[in-house]
Amino acid sequence: MKFLKHPIPVTPSLPPEGRGRTLLRRLKFIGAITGLTSGVLLLAFASYVAWLGPPPQTANIEVSHTVLDRHGRLLRAYAIADGRWRLPATVEDVDPRFLKMLFSYEDRRFYQHGGIDVLALARAALQLAENGEIVSGGSTLTMQVARLLEPRRTRSFSAKLKQIVRAIELEHRLSKKQILALYLTLAPYGGNLEGIRAASLAYFGKEPKRLSVAEAALLVALPQSPELRRPDRHPDAARAARDRVLERAQEAGVIGRDDVLRAESQPVPTERKPMPMFAPHASDNVVTADPSHRVHRLTIDLPFQERLEMLARERAQAMGPNISVAILVVDNATGEVRARVGSADFFDARRDGAVDMTRALRSPGSTLKPFIYGLAFEDGFLHPETLIDDRPVRYGNYAPENFDLTFQGTVTVRKALQLSLNVPAIAVLDRLGTTRLAARLAQAGARLVLPQNEAPGLAMGLGGVGITLEDLVILYHGLAAGGAATPLIERAGAAPGEPRRLLGKVAAWYVGDVLFGSPPPENAPHGRIAYKTGTSYGYRDAWAIGFDGRMTIGVWIGRPDATPVPGLVGRAAAAPILFDAFARSGFAPAPLGPAPQGALIAPTRRLPPPLQRFRPEGAIAAGDPPRIMFPPDGARLELTGGSHPDPVALKIAGGVGRLDILVNGVPLPDPHRRRTLFFTPDGRGFVRLTVMDARGATDSVMVRLQ
Repeated sequence: MKFLKHPIPVTPSLPPEGRGRTLLRRLKFIGAITGLTSGVLLLAFASYVAWLGPPPQTANIEVSHTVLDRHGRLLRAYAIADGRWRLPATVEDVDPRFLKMLFSYEDRRFYQHGGIDVLALARAALQLAENGEIVSGGSTLTMQVARLLEPRRTRSFSAKLKQIVRAIELEHRLSKKQILALYLTLAPYGGNLEGIRAASLAYFGKEPKRLSVAEAALLVALPQSPELRRPDRHPDAARAARDRVLERAQEAGVIGRDDVLRAESQPVPTERKPMPMFAPHASDNVVTADPSHRVHRLTIDLPFQERLEMLARERAQAMGPNISVAILVVDNATGEVRARVGSADFFDARRDGAVDMTRALRSPGSTLKPFIYGLAFEDGFLHPETLIDDRPVRYGNYAPENFDLTFQGTVTVRKALQLSLNVPAIAVLDRLGTTRLAARLAQAGARLVLPQNEAPGLAMGLGGVGITLEDLVILYHGLAAGGAATPLIERAGAAPGEPRRLLGKVAAWYVGDVLFGSPPPENAPHGRIAYKTGTSYGYRDAWAIGFDGRMTIGVWIGRPDATPVPGLVGRAAAAPILFDAFARSGFAPAPLGPAPQGALIAPTRRLPPPLQRFRPEGAIAAGDPPRIMFPPDGARLELTGGSHPDPVALKIAGGVGRLDILVNGVPLPDPHRRRTLFFTPDGRGFVRLTVMDARGATDSVMVRLQ
């Protein structure tokens, strides 16, 4: 045995307290290194976050303008500036089964994580290592929202890291409900569709609140590969993706096997449906008036609006090309618009469908007559049972005629209004004064438009003035509301306007009671509504406006370009639509209110003597002697035409039969029956004009031509 010359030194064992100090030093060193590393990583992460910049804004995301009805149902939506449909949506807007399938397929721990799901990321990393490619991204719904807010260019680690950072920021700033709302609004569904509402409406024609299991599963699957799975282009791929969602939902216990089998048997849609387009004119108006708001709610009732749009379209098509129909419905109690049909078909260029005929200026025909009589009732010189003459009469050069060119003789005011006789209405208007009628209607909120520089004349009682269907409905709504007209309300939640005086309660009730007895159109029920029809000069406009105890409805028919339509008469064309509109309201007939205090209900013979018969003032009966109304006696007239003077007008009232006209004692070549004539003077100087009728009665004036 050999011994080493230099034995190996042996370190003597440390006592326990020494070993403890050494271990402590080592732990402190490791802790320092770890802390330093963490600090460096934290500093690097903070620098990266700072380099990313502020998180994307979520409050001012551009979404489609949407117009809703009174109950929140979609009337119309508008694409955003770049043509995409992006309708805002919230958790309450979708079927709960959709959300359950969405969570089971995309993010099972959505309500547990803070933006990132560590388990899902680990699974994705393991799949990457095993397959050499990305199989699943491990993205949470929050991370997907982050990607939608800041779209990535490539699928890379840096893009994923950015999503993680943004997801954490979103979770810090927003609630889970708000994050879900962003996903439901921004998720892509193929083409120009973004958000579940746009996709549900385009593929199924319904709101996402009413999805079937199969439909919900398809909408869960589409955002992962929206273009490759578009059902209208790739139905097989869409169906396969939908079925995978169904299987995953069954595994998660969200739906049963029977639901899966039933859903898998359903076809996928192979074409897109058009977006809802109800009340387009009202929608355009409210969006144009308030473009800063993205969601607009109207007082319109969608089912009623849809039925009336169909009614207008059917009737316009039956009446021929270029004809349009407008309908406006107002609730009597609130003044809220329940339906507004501006044209027969918004997209029909032949009918000028884009023109809102509820707001177009037209001639009202006889629809203003009720207000003539209403003012007379209010003034106390007329009663519904007052007798009034329907006979030929003249007011200067104006001789009103009835629509059928006949006369009824002596009738009650009730019958005169129900039969829409022209002569009695003009006699009453002459006594009232046209200015007073115009002022009262304007006071009630109706805009009457006359030709430039023209004052109201008697012809306004028969339609010689411009007015809109909307303003006519305001007036008739005032009758239904007891004589107090209010501005129409079309935006939900808007404050009601101040009532404006139209007529006293008794006068308004008299008018309503008379109109309630108007004979209905053929095959329509009697005593259903109080209504009035009208036909404008030249058969350009046909009207029917009526009310019951619940609502007021106005109907207009004609050509938007004001071209005459031969045979277009309010009673035959517009009245049937009016009665049909009331029938399609879904409500039972509502009676008018009882007679107010002060109303006099009595036959003609029991009325006070002044009310038993109306006697016009200022009218010239056709049997009276002739009178030269123009030029007046002693007038000076300025001749035009130089050496060959232009003809001078001669206007005559009264007289019987043919008229012989003498100029300075020389008769004009032919006798006339017309009351407006022209003669050509020889030159300047004094001229005596004489008229003689068939009975020999004469009138004469002296005028100076200069």
